[in-house]
Formats: sequence, C-alpha cells, structure tokens
Amino acid sequence: MKALVTGGAGLIGSHIVDLLVEKGHRVVILDNLARPTHLKGRPAWINPQAEFIEGDVRNREDWERALPGVEWVFHQAADGGFTSAIGHYFTNNSLPTATLFELIRDQRGGKYPVQKVISASSQAVYGEGKYTCAEHGPAHPQPRPAAQMQRGQWEMLCPLCGRAMAGVPIDESHVNPLTPYALSKYMNEIMTLNLGKLYGIPSVALRYSLTYGPRQSLFNPYTGVTSMFSTRILNNLPPVIYEDGRQRRDFIFVEDVARANLLVAESEAADGQVFNVGTGVATTVLDFVGLLNQAYGRSVAPVLRGEFRPGDFRHLSTDASKLCALDWVPRVSLAEGLRRYAAWIEQYGTVEEYFSEAERLLKETQVIRQAAPTS
Repeated sequence: MKALVTGGAGLIGSHIVDLLVEKGHRVVILDNLARPTHLKGRPAWINPQAEFIEGDVRNREDWERALPGVEWVFHQAADGGFTSAIGHYFTNNSLPTATLFELIRDQRGGKYPVQKVISASSQAVYGEGKYTCAEHGPAHPQPRPAAQMQRGQWEMLCPLCGRAMAGVPIDESHVNPLTPYALSKYMNEIMTLNLGKLYGIPSVALRYSLTYGPRQSLFNPYTGVTSMFSTRILNNLPPVIYEDGRQRRDFIFVEDVARANLLVAESEAADGQVFNVGTGVATTVLDFVGLLNQAYGRSVAPVLRGEFRPGDFRHLSTDASKLCALDWVPRVSLAEGLRRYAAWIEQYGTVEEYFSEAERLLKETQVIRQAAPTS
C-alpha cells in the first residue's frame, strides 16, 4: 500500500511511519515542522525510506501534493494544549479533515485512490469521564465546579449523596467534550466517520490515552507531562503537580499506539467505528513522578502548591476492550516505557526547561488558578 501520514515527524506519526516502512509499505509524510514542537527543525528520526513533504494540512495545495496515489491516510497532524484558543483548535484540528474528504470525494478513483482514513482523536472527548458511587452506582458527571476546586476539594462527589466517587475505565459510548481542544477533536472524529460513511470511504477514529515515549517534543510545554516533568527533573527543578497529585491518568506507550493504527488499517472489522487506545490502568500523577525519578536514577521531589485548572478532569482511564477484541493488547508497561523514554532523552545531554514560561502565561490567562489555603 501507499500510505500518507500527516504529522509524520511527530511522536505518534513518526512511529506509524517506521512500522509502515518495516511492513514494506510506501510512505509519504506531510508535516509542517511547527514550532515550538520542532524547535530545531527537521528531526533526525524521520525515516529515510519515506518521502518527506514539508507542508501544512491547513493548506489545500499541500494536501494535493501529498495525496496522489495514496491508499491509506493516517491523519495524525493536530495541535494540542490546555489554552482557550477556540478558533485556533478548530482551524488546526477540524477544518483539515473537511479538506481531506473534499479532495478524496472529488478525485476518488482518479489520482487520489484512498481506500481508508484513520484519524487521531483523544480521550479529552470524555470530559470528566466515568465514575461509580458505592451507593448509587455508575455516573457520567459534569466537571467539578470551580468553587469546589477553589476550596481544595478535589474528588468528584456523587450528586445524590455527596460522597467521593471512584473513577472507572470509560468505554466509547459516552462523550462530553468540554474544552476547545476536546471539541475540535470530537468534530474531527465525527467528520471522519460520517463523511467516510457518506462517501463510501472506510474510516476509523482512534481516541488516544495520554501517549508518551521517545520523540516526544522537549521544546513544547503543551505536548505532555512526560517531557514537562522530565525537563524539570533533569534540571534539578521540582515537577509542578496540580491539585493533590492523587488524580489518575491512563498512560500508553507510543509504539502500542502505532500498532493500533496499523491494526485498524488492516482490519475491515474496524471500519466506521471509534476505538479507545489505552491501557485501562489508572496511575496517580504522584506515582508517575516517582516512576520517572526511578527511570533517571534521581530523587527530585515534586511541588504541590494547591493550584488547579478549571475544567480539568479528576480521574480518567479508558476501556480498550473493543480494540482488544480485534487482537490488540498494550505490550509496554509504564515502568518499562519510562525507562525507554529516559534512555532516549538522556542522549541529548543537557536539556532546557520550557515549562516555567508557559506556566506564567497560563496563570495570567486564569487557565491555572490557586485554591484557597486550608486551615
């Protein structure tokens, strides 16, 4: 097959490229090498057996350069973060998908013989996620009120009895996108599945859990806590943890995500569906920092200042049993994945820390707030 990977110089895209090349497919990469993610330009890890096109998925002409002869499209290009820039996220994460399907529709069977589209979505579409109350059972609650977080009351409370609820893995059936980023990713997957159905193009959307691993940008403070915490630890600066650090997240190694993409590309049973790509294992942020310290052989204690981000979810892990039914399982444990990530980042020697400046800007715009001191 001839495959196009948008964002193919990035964390997930570059690993998909490597797997495609390994399996003997022809690969085209379309990537704009956006800063600050690619602060130093074209990265050395771009597979030399792939054709590289420096271009932007927001530009129709760049799609037209990349699509001729392509049979599989892995649409990974996106812009993440926790900012309030609504138009920015829809321009970067939603509109390019519309352009892609317009081009395929108009030239299908001609110079764009696309047979399948796989789009990247995110666990962010779940909003607060899924919980269970010991007395009242499962619930899909709305986010914690800012006033509650301002008081330093972090746990999600049952709306019926007021007791703390436990987070449980969420399946694909219930979504509640709340932030501009989450809304843009949900629109991306809706267009992928519905336009694919409308025009007879087999399509799949994958909702990634928190993906980490080698090649995660060290320069963009919005690309994930693994790099953010790592650059702090390696500079002997305390990782900054919001709330009380006991919030839980589902971390998935990038190679497992790449394998999921290839699996749904090869499987007709996946067509027209959305799948979670996660481990189902919920890890506290405090434990995550502890594992990172172990990976580096360090003991840099984190700092907890009672800060929080309104709208952030408390606990979120994903139920990937639907994808596992297609014969996929995550192979890399968190401890092993972080060891492999640490070995990669330590090749750089000295790394700079970019979180402090980003944090200052997020505080100025009230994305990060301070809870009231407890007595």
